[in-house]
This record gives sequence, C-alpha cells and structure tokens, in this order.
Amino acid sequence: MGEANQSRVSEFLLLGLSRQPQQQQLLFLLFLTMYLATVLGNLLILLAISVDSRLHIPMYFFLCNLSFVDTCFSSTTVPKVLANHVLGSQTISFSGCLTQMYFVFMFVDMDNFLLAVMAYDRFVAVCHPLHYSAKMTPQLCALLVTGSWVIANLNVLLHTLLMARLSFCADNAIPHFFCDVTPLLKLSCSDTHLNEVMILTEGALIMITPFVCILASYILITCAVLRIPSTKGRWKAFSTCGSHLAVVSLFYGTIIAVYFNPSSSHSSEKDTVATVMYTVVTPTLNPFIYSLRNRDLKRALGKVVGRKMFSVS
Repeated sequence: MGEANQSRVSEFLLLGLSRQPQQQQLLFLLFLTMYLATVLGNLLILLAISVDSRLHIPMYFFLCNLSFVDTCFSSTTVPKVLANHVLGSQTISFSGCLTQMYFVFMFVDMDNFLLAVMAYDRFVAVCHPLHYSAKMTPQLCALLVTGSWVIANLNVLLHTLLMARLSFCADNAIPHFFCDVTPLLKLSCSDTHLNEVMILTEGALIMITPFVCILASYILITCAVLRIPSTKGRWKAFSTCGSHLAVVSLFYGTIIAVYFNPSSSHSSEKDTVATVMYTVVTPTLNPFIYSLRNRDLKRALGKVVGRKMFSVS
C-alpha cells in the first residue's frame, strides 16, 4: 500500500519564493548576483591560498575547506532556482529531490563542523601559542576534516533513507525553493514521527555539539584576550571574534528556528526566509568576514588579481 501511494508522486513542484512576476524578476537578479559573488569570492580565496606558500598553515587549510564547502553549498540550490526561472519550470523528480536534500544537508553539516574546527584552531593559537605547531599538526588537521566529511555523510544518509521510506500522495507542491526536510514531511501521507524524533535527537546532537565547542572556544579566547595589557590589541582581537560569532549566530540561529521546533509551529513563509539566510546569504558573507579582513590574505588576493590583470594587458 505504501509503495502504491509513493508511486503516485514521481515529481515535486518547487513553488519558489514568490508567485508575483515582478518579485520573481527581482529575486532572480538577487540570487544570481549573490551566487556569482559567492563563487567568485570563494574561488579567489582558494586560488590565493594555494599560490602563496606563507598561507600553507592550519588556519588557511580550514578556510580553504570552508570556501570549497560554501561554493558547493550554494551550487546545490541556487542554480536550480535560476534554471527554473529561465525555463519556466517548477518540477523536480522524486529522486532528484532526495539527492538535492542529501547534498544540501551534507554541506550544512560540513559548515557546522568546519566552524567548530576553525574555532578550536583559534583557541589553540590564542591560548597556547607556544604549542600551536606541536598541537595543530598536518595529520591532525587532515583527520579533523576527513572525520567531518565521514560523519556528515553518515548523518545525512540516515535522514535521506528515513525520508525515502515515506509515502507521498496527491499533493506534490513544495512551498519552497529547494527540497527541504520540513515541507517534505508535511506533504507525506505516512507517519513521520520517527523522522521528527531523529531530527530532534540525533540531528540536534550533530548541530549542537559543534556549537557548544565554538562557544567554549570563544569563552576561553575571551578570557585570554582580557589578559592582554594593550587596549588596541584587545579591541582588535574582540573585533575579529565578533565578526566570526555574528556569522555563527546567523547560521545556527536560522537552522535552530527552522528544524528544531515542532512541525505544528512552523510557518512556510518564516521557514523560507530563514532558510535563504543560511543557504544563500551566509555563504556570500563568509569570504568577506573570514578572509577579506585578514591582511595576509588581502595581500595574497592582491597579488593574484594583479597578476591576472597584468597577464591580460
């Protein structure tokens, strides 16, 4: 019976962010601009770090991974939105929907883990500067990133398999711009209790544990910074931490608001706005907040851009 019900829906309709033609045009230009800024900004960071040997240290190794993940993260949703607008189509196949969901949340998990790893790296650098090289070895850095990829894939595979077992009946319209978990659960005509329990327990653990690590790292960093006698040095350190924590708050705040509340309290409009913040806005801001405020990276980016302009001329 479940298989028969599921076979009734072979594709879904992504309704997007608006049904008003003028708003759709504006949103298309906004999404296109932000996507190009995300891709260009993160690719420039990857190129600058790869060509400058002075940046081959743990902090920039993690930043390279974050830039790669953010580029892939945006690429799982925004190109589909743009293509649907150009082609005048809203459809996505059932398998395509599950695939998109898999990659979206794999990259969400990776962002989550990398933010925690980067916070730990800063903790070691600020609180244990004399032991930084001994603690943050290349082997440990590679292990942290590899372990993050493994855990992220296993976590998302679990939730994708749980979603794949559900039956979907007549209604196939998703009031969203990509295949998100919450609207899919609302469309299912099966019992979604297990899915919701796993999101609120195992899923919450995956998200909250790195968040707690970030908070602990920055509390210890703050204590160390407060012991710095120089007011200028103290302000500079707090300014850098404040920028990082602003993006962390935006990323985690929107995710918690969307996914870790009972489904009955969800509003599709509020969920969509919050989702845009962490899927589109945050990856666009990350290159500026994490990188362009950094003098060493600015210098490397200047050399890369200057070299390209010189070769063209």
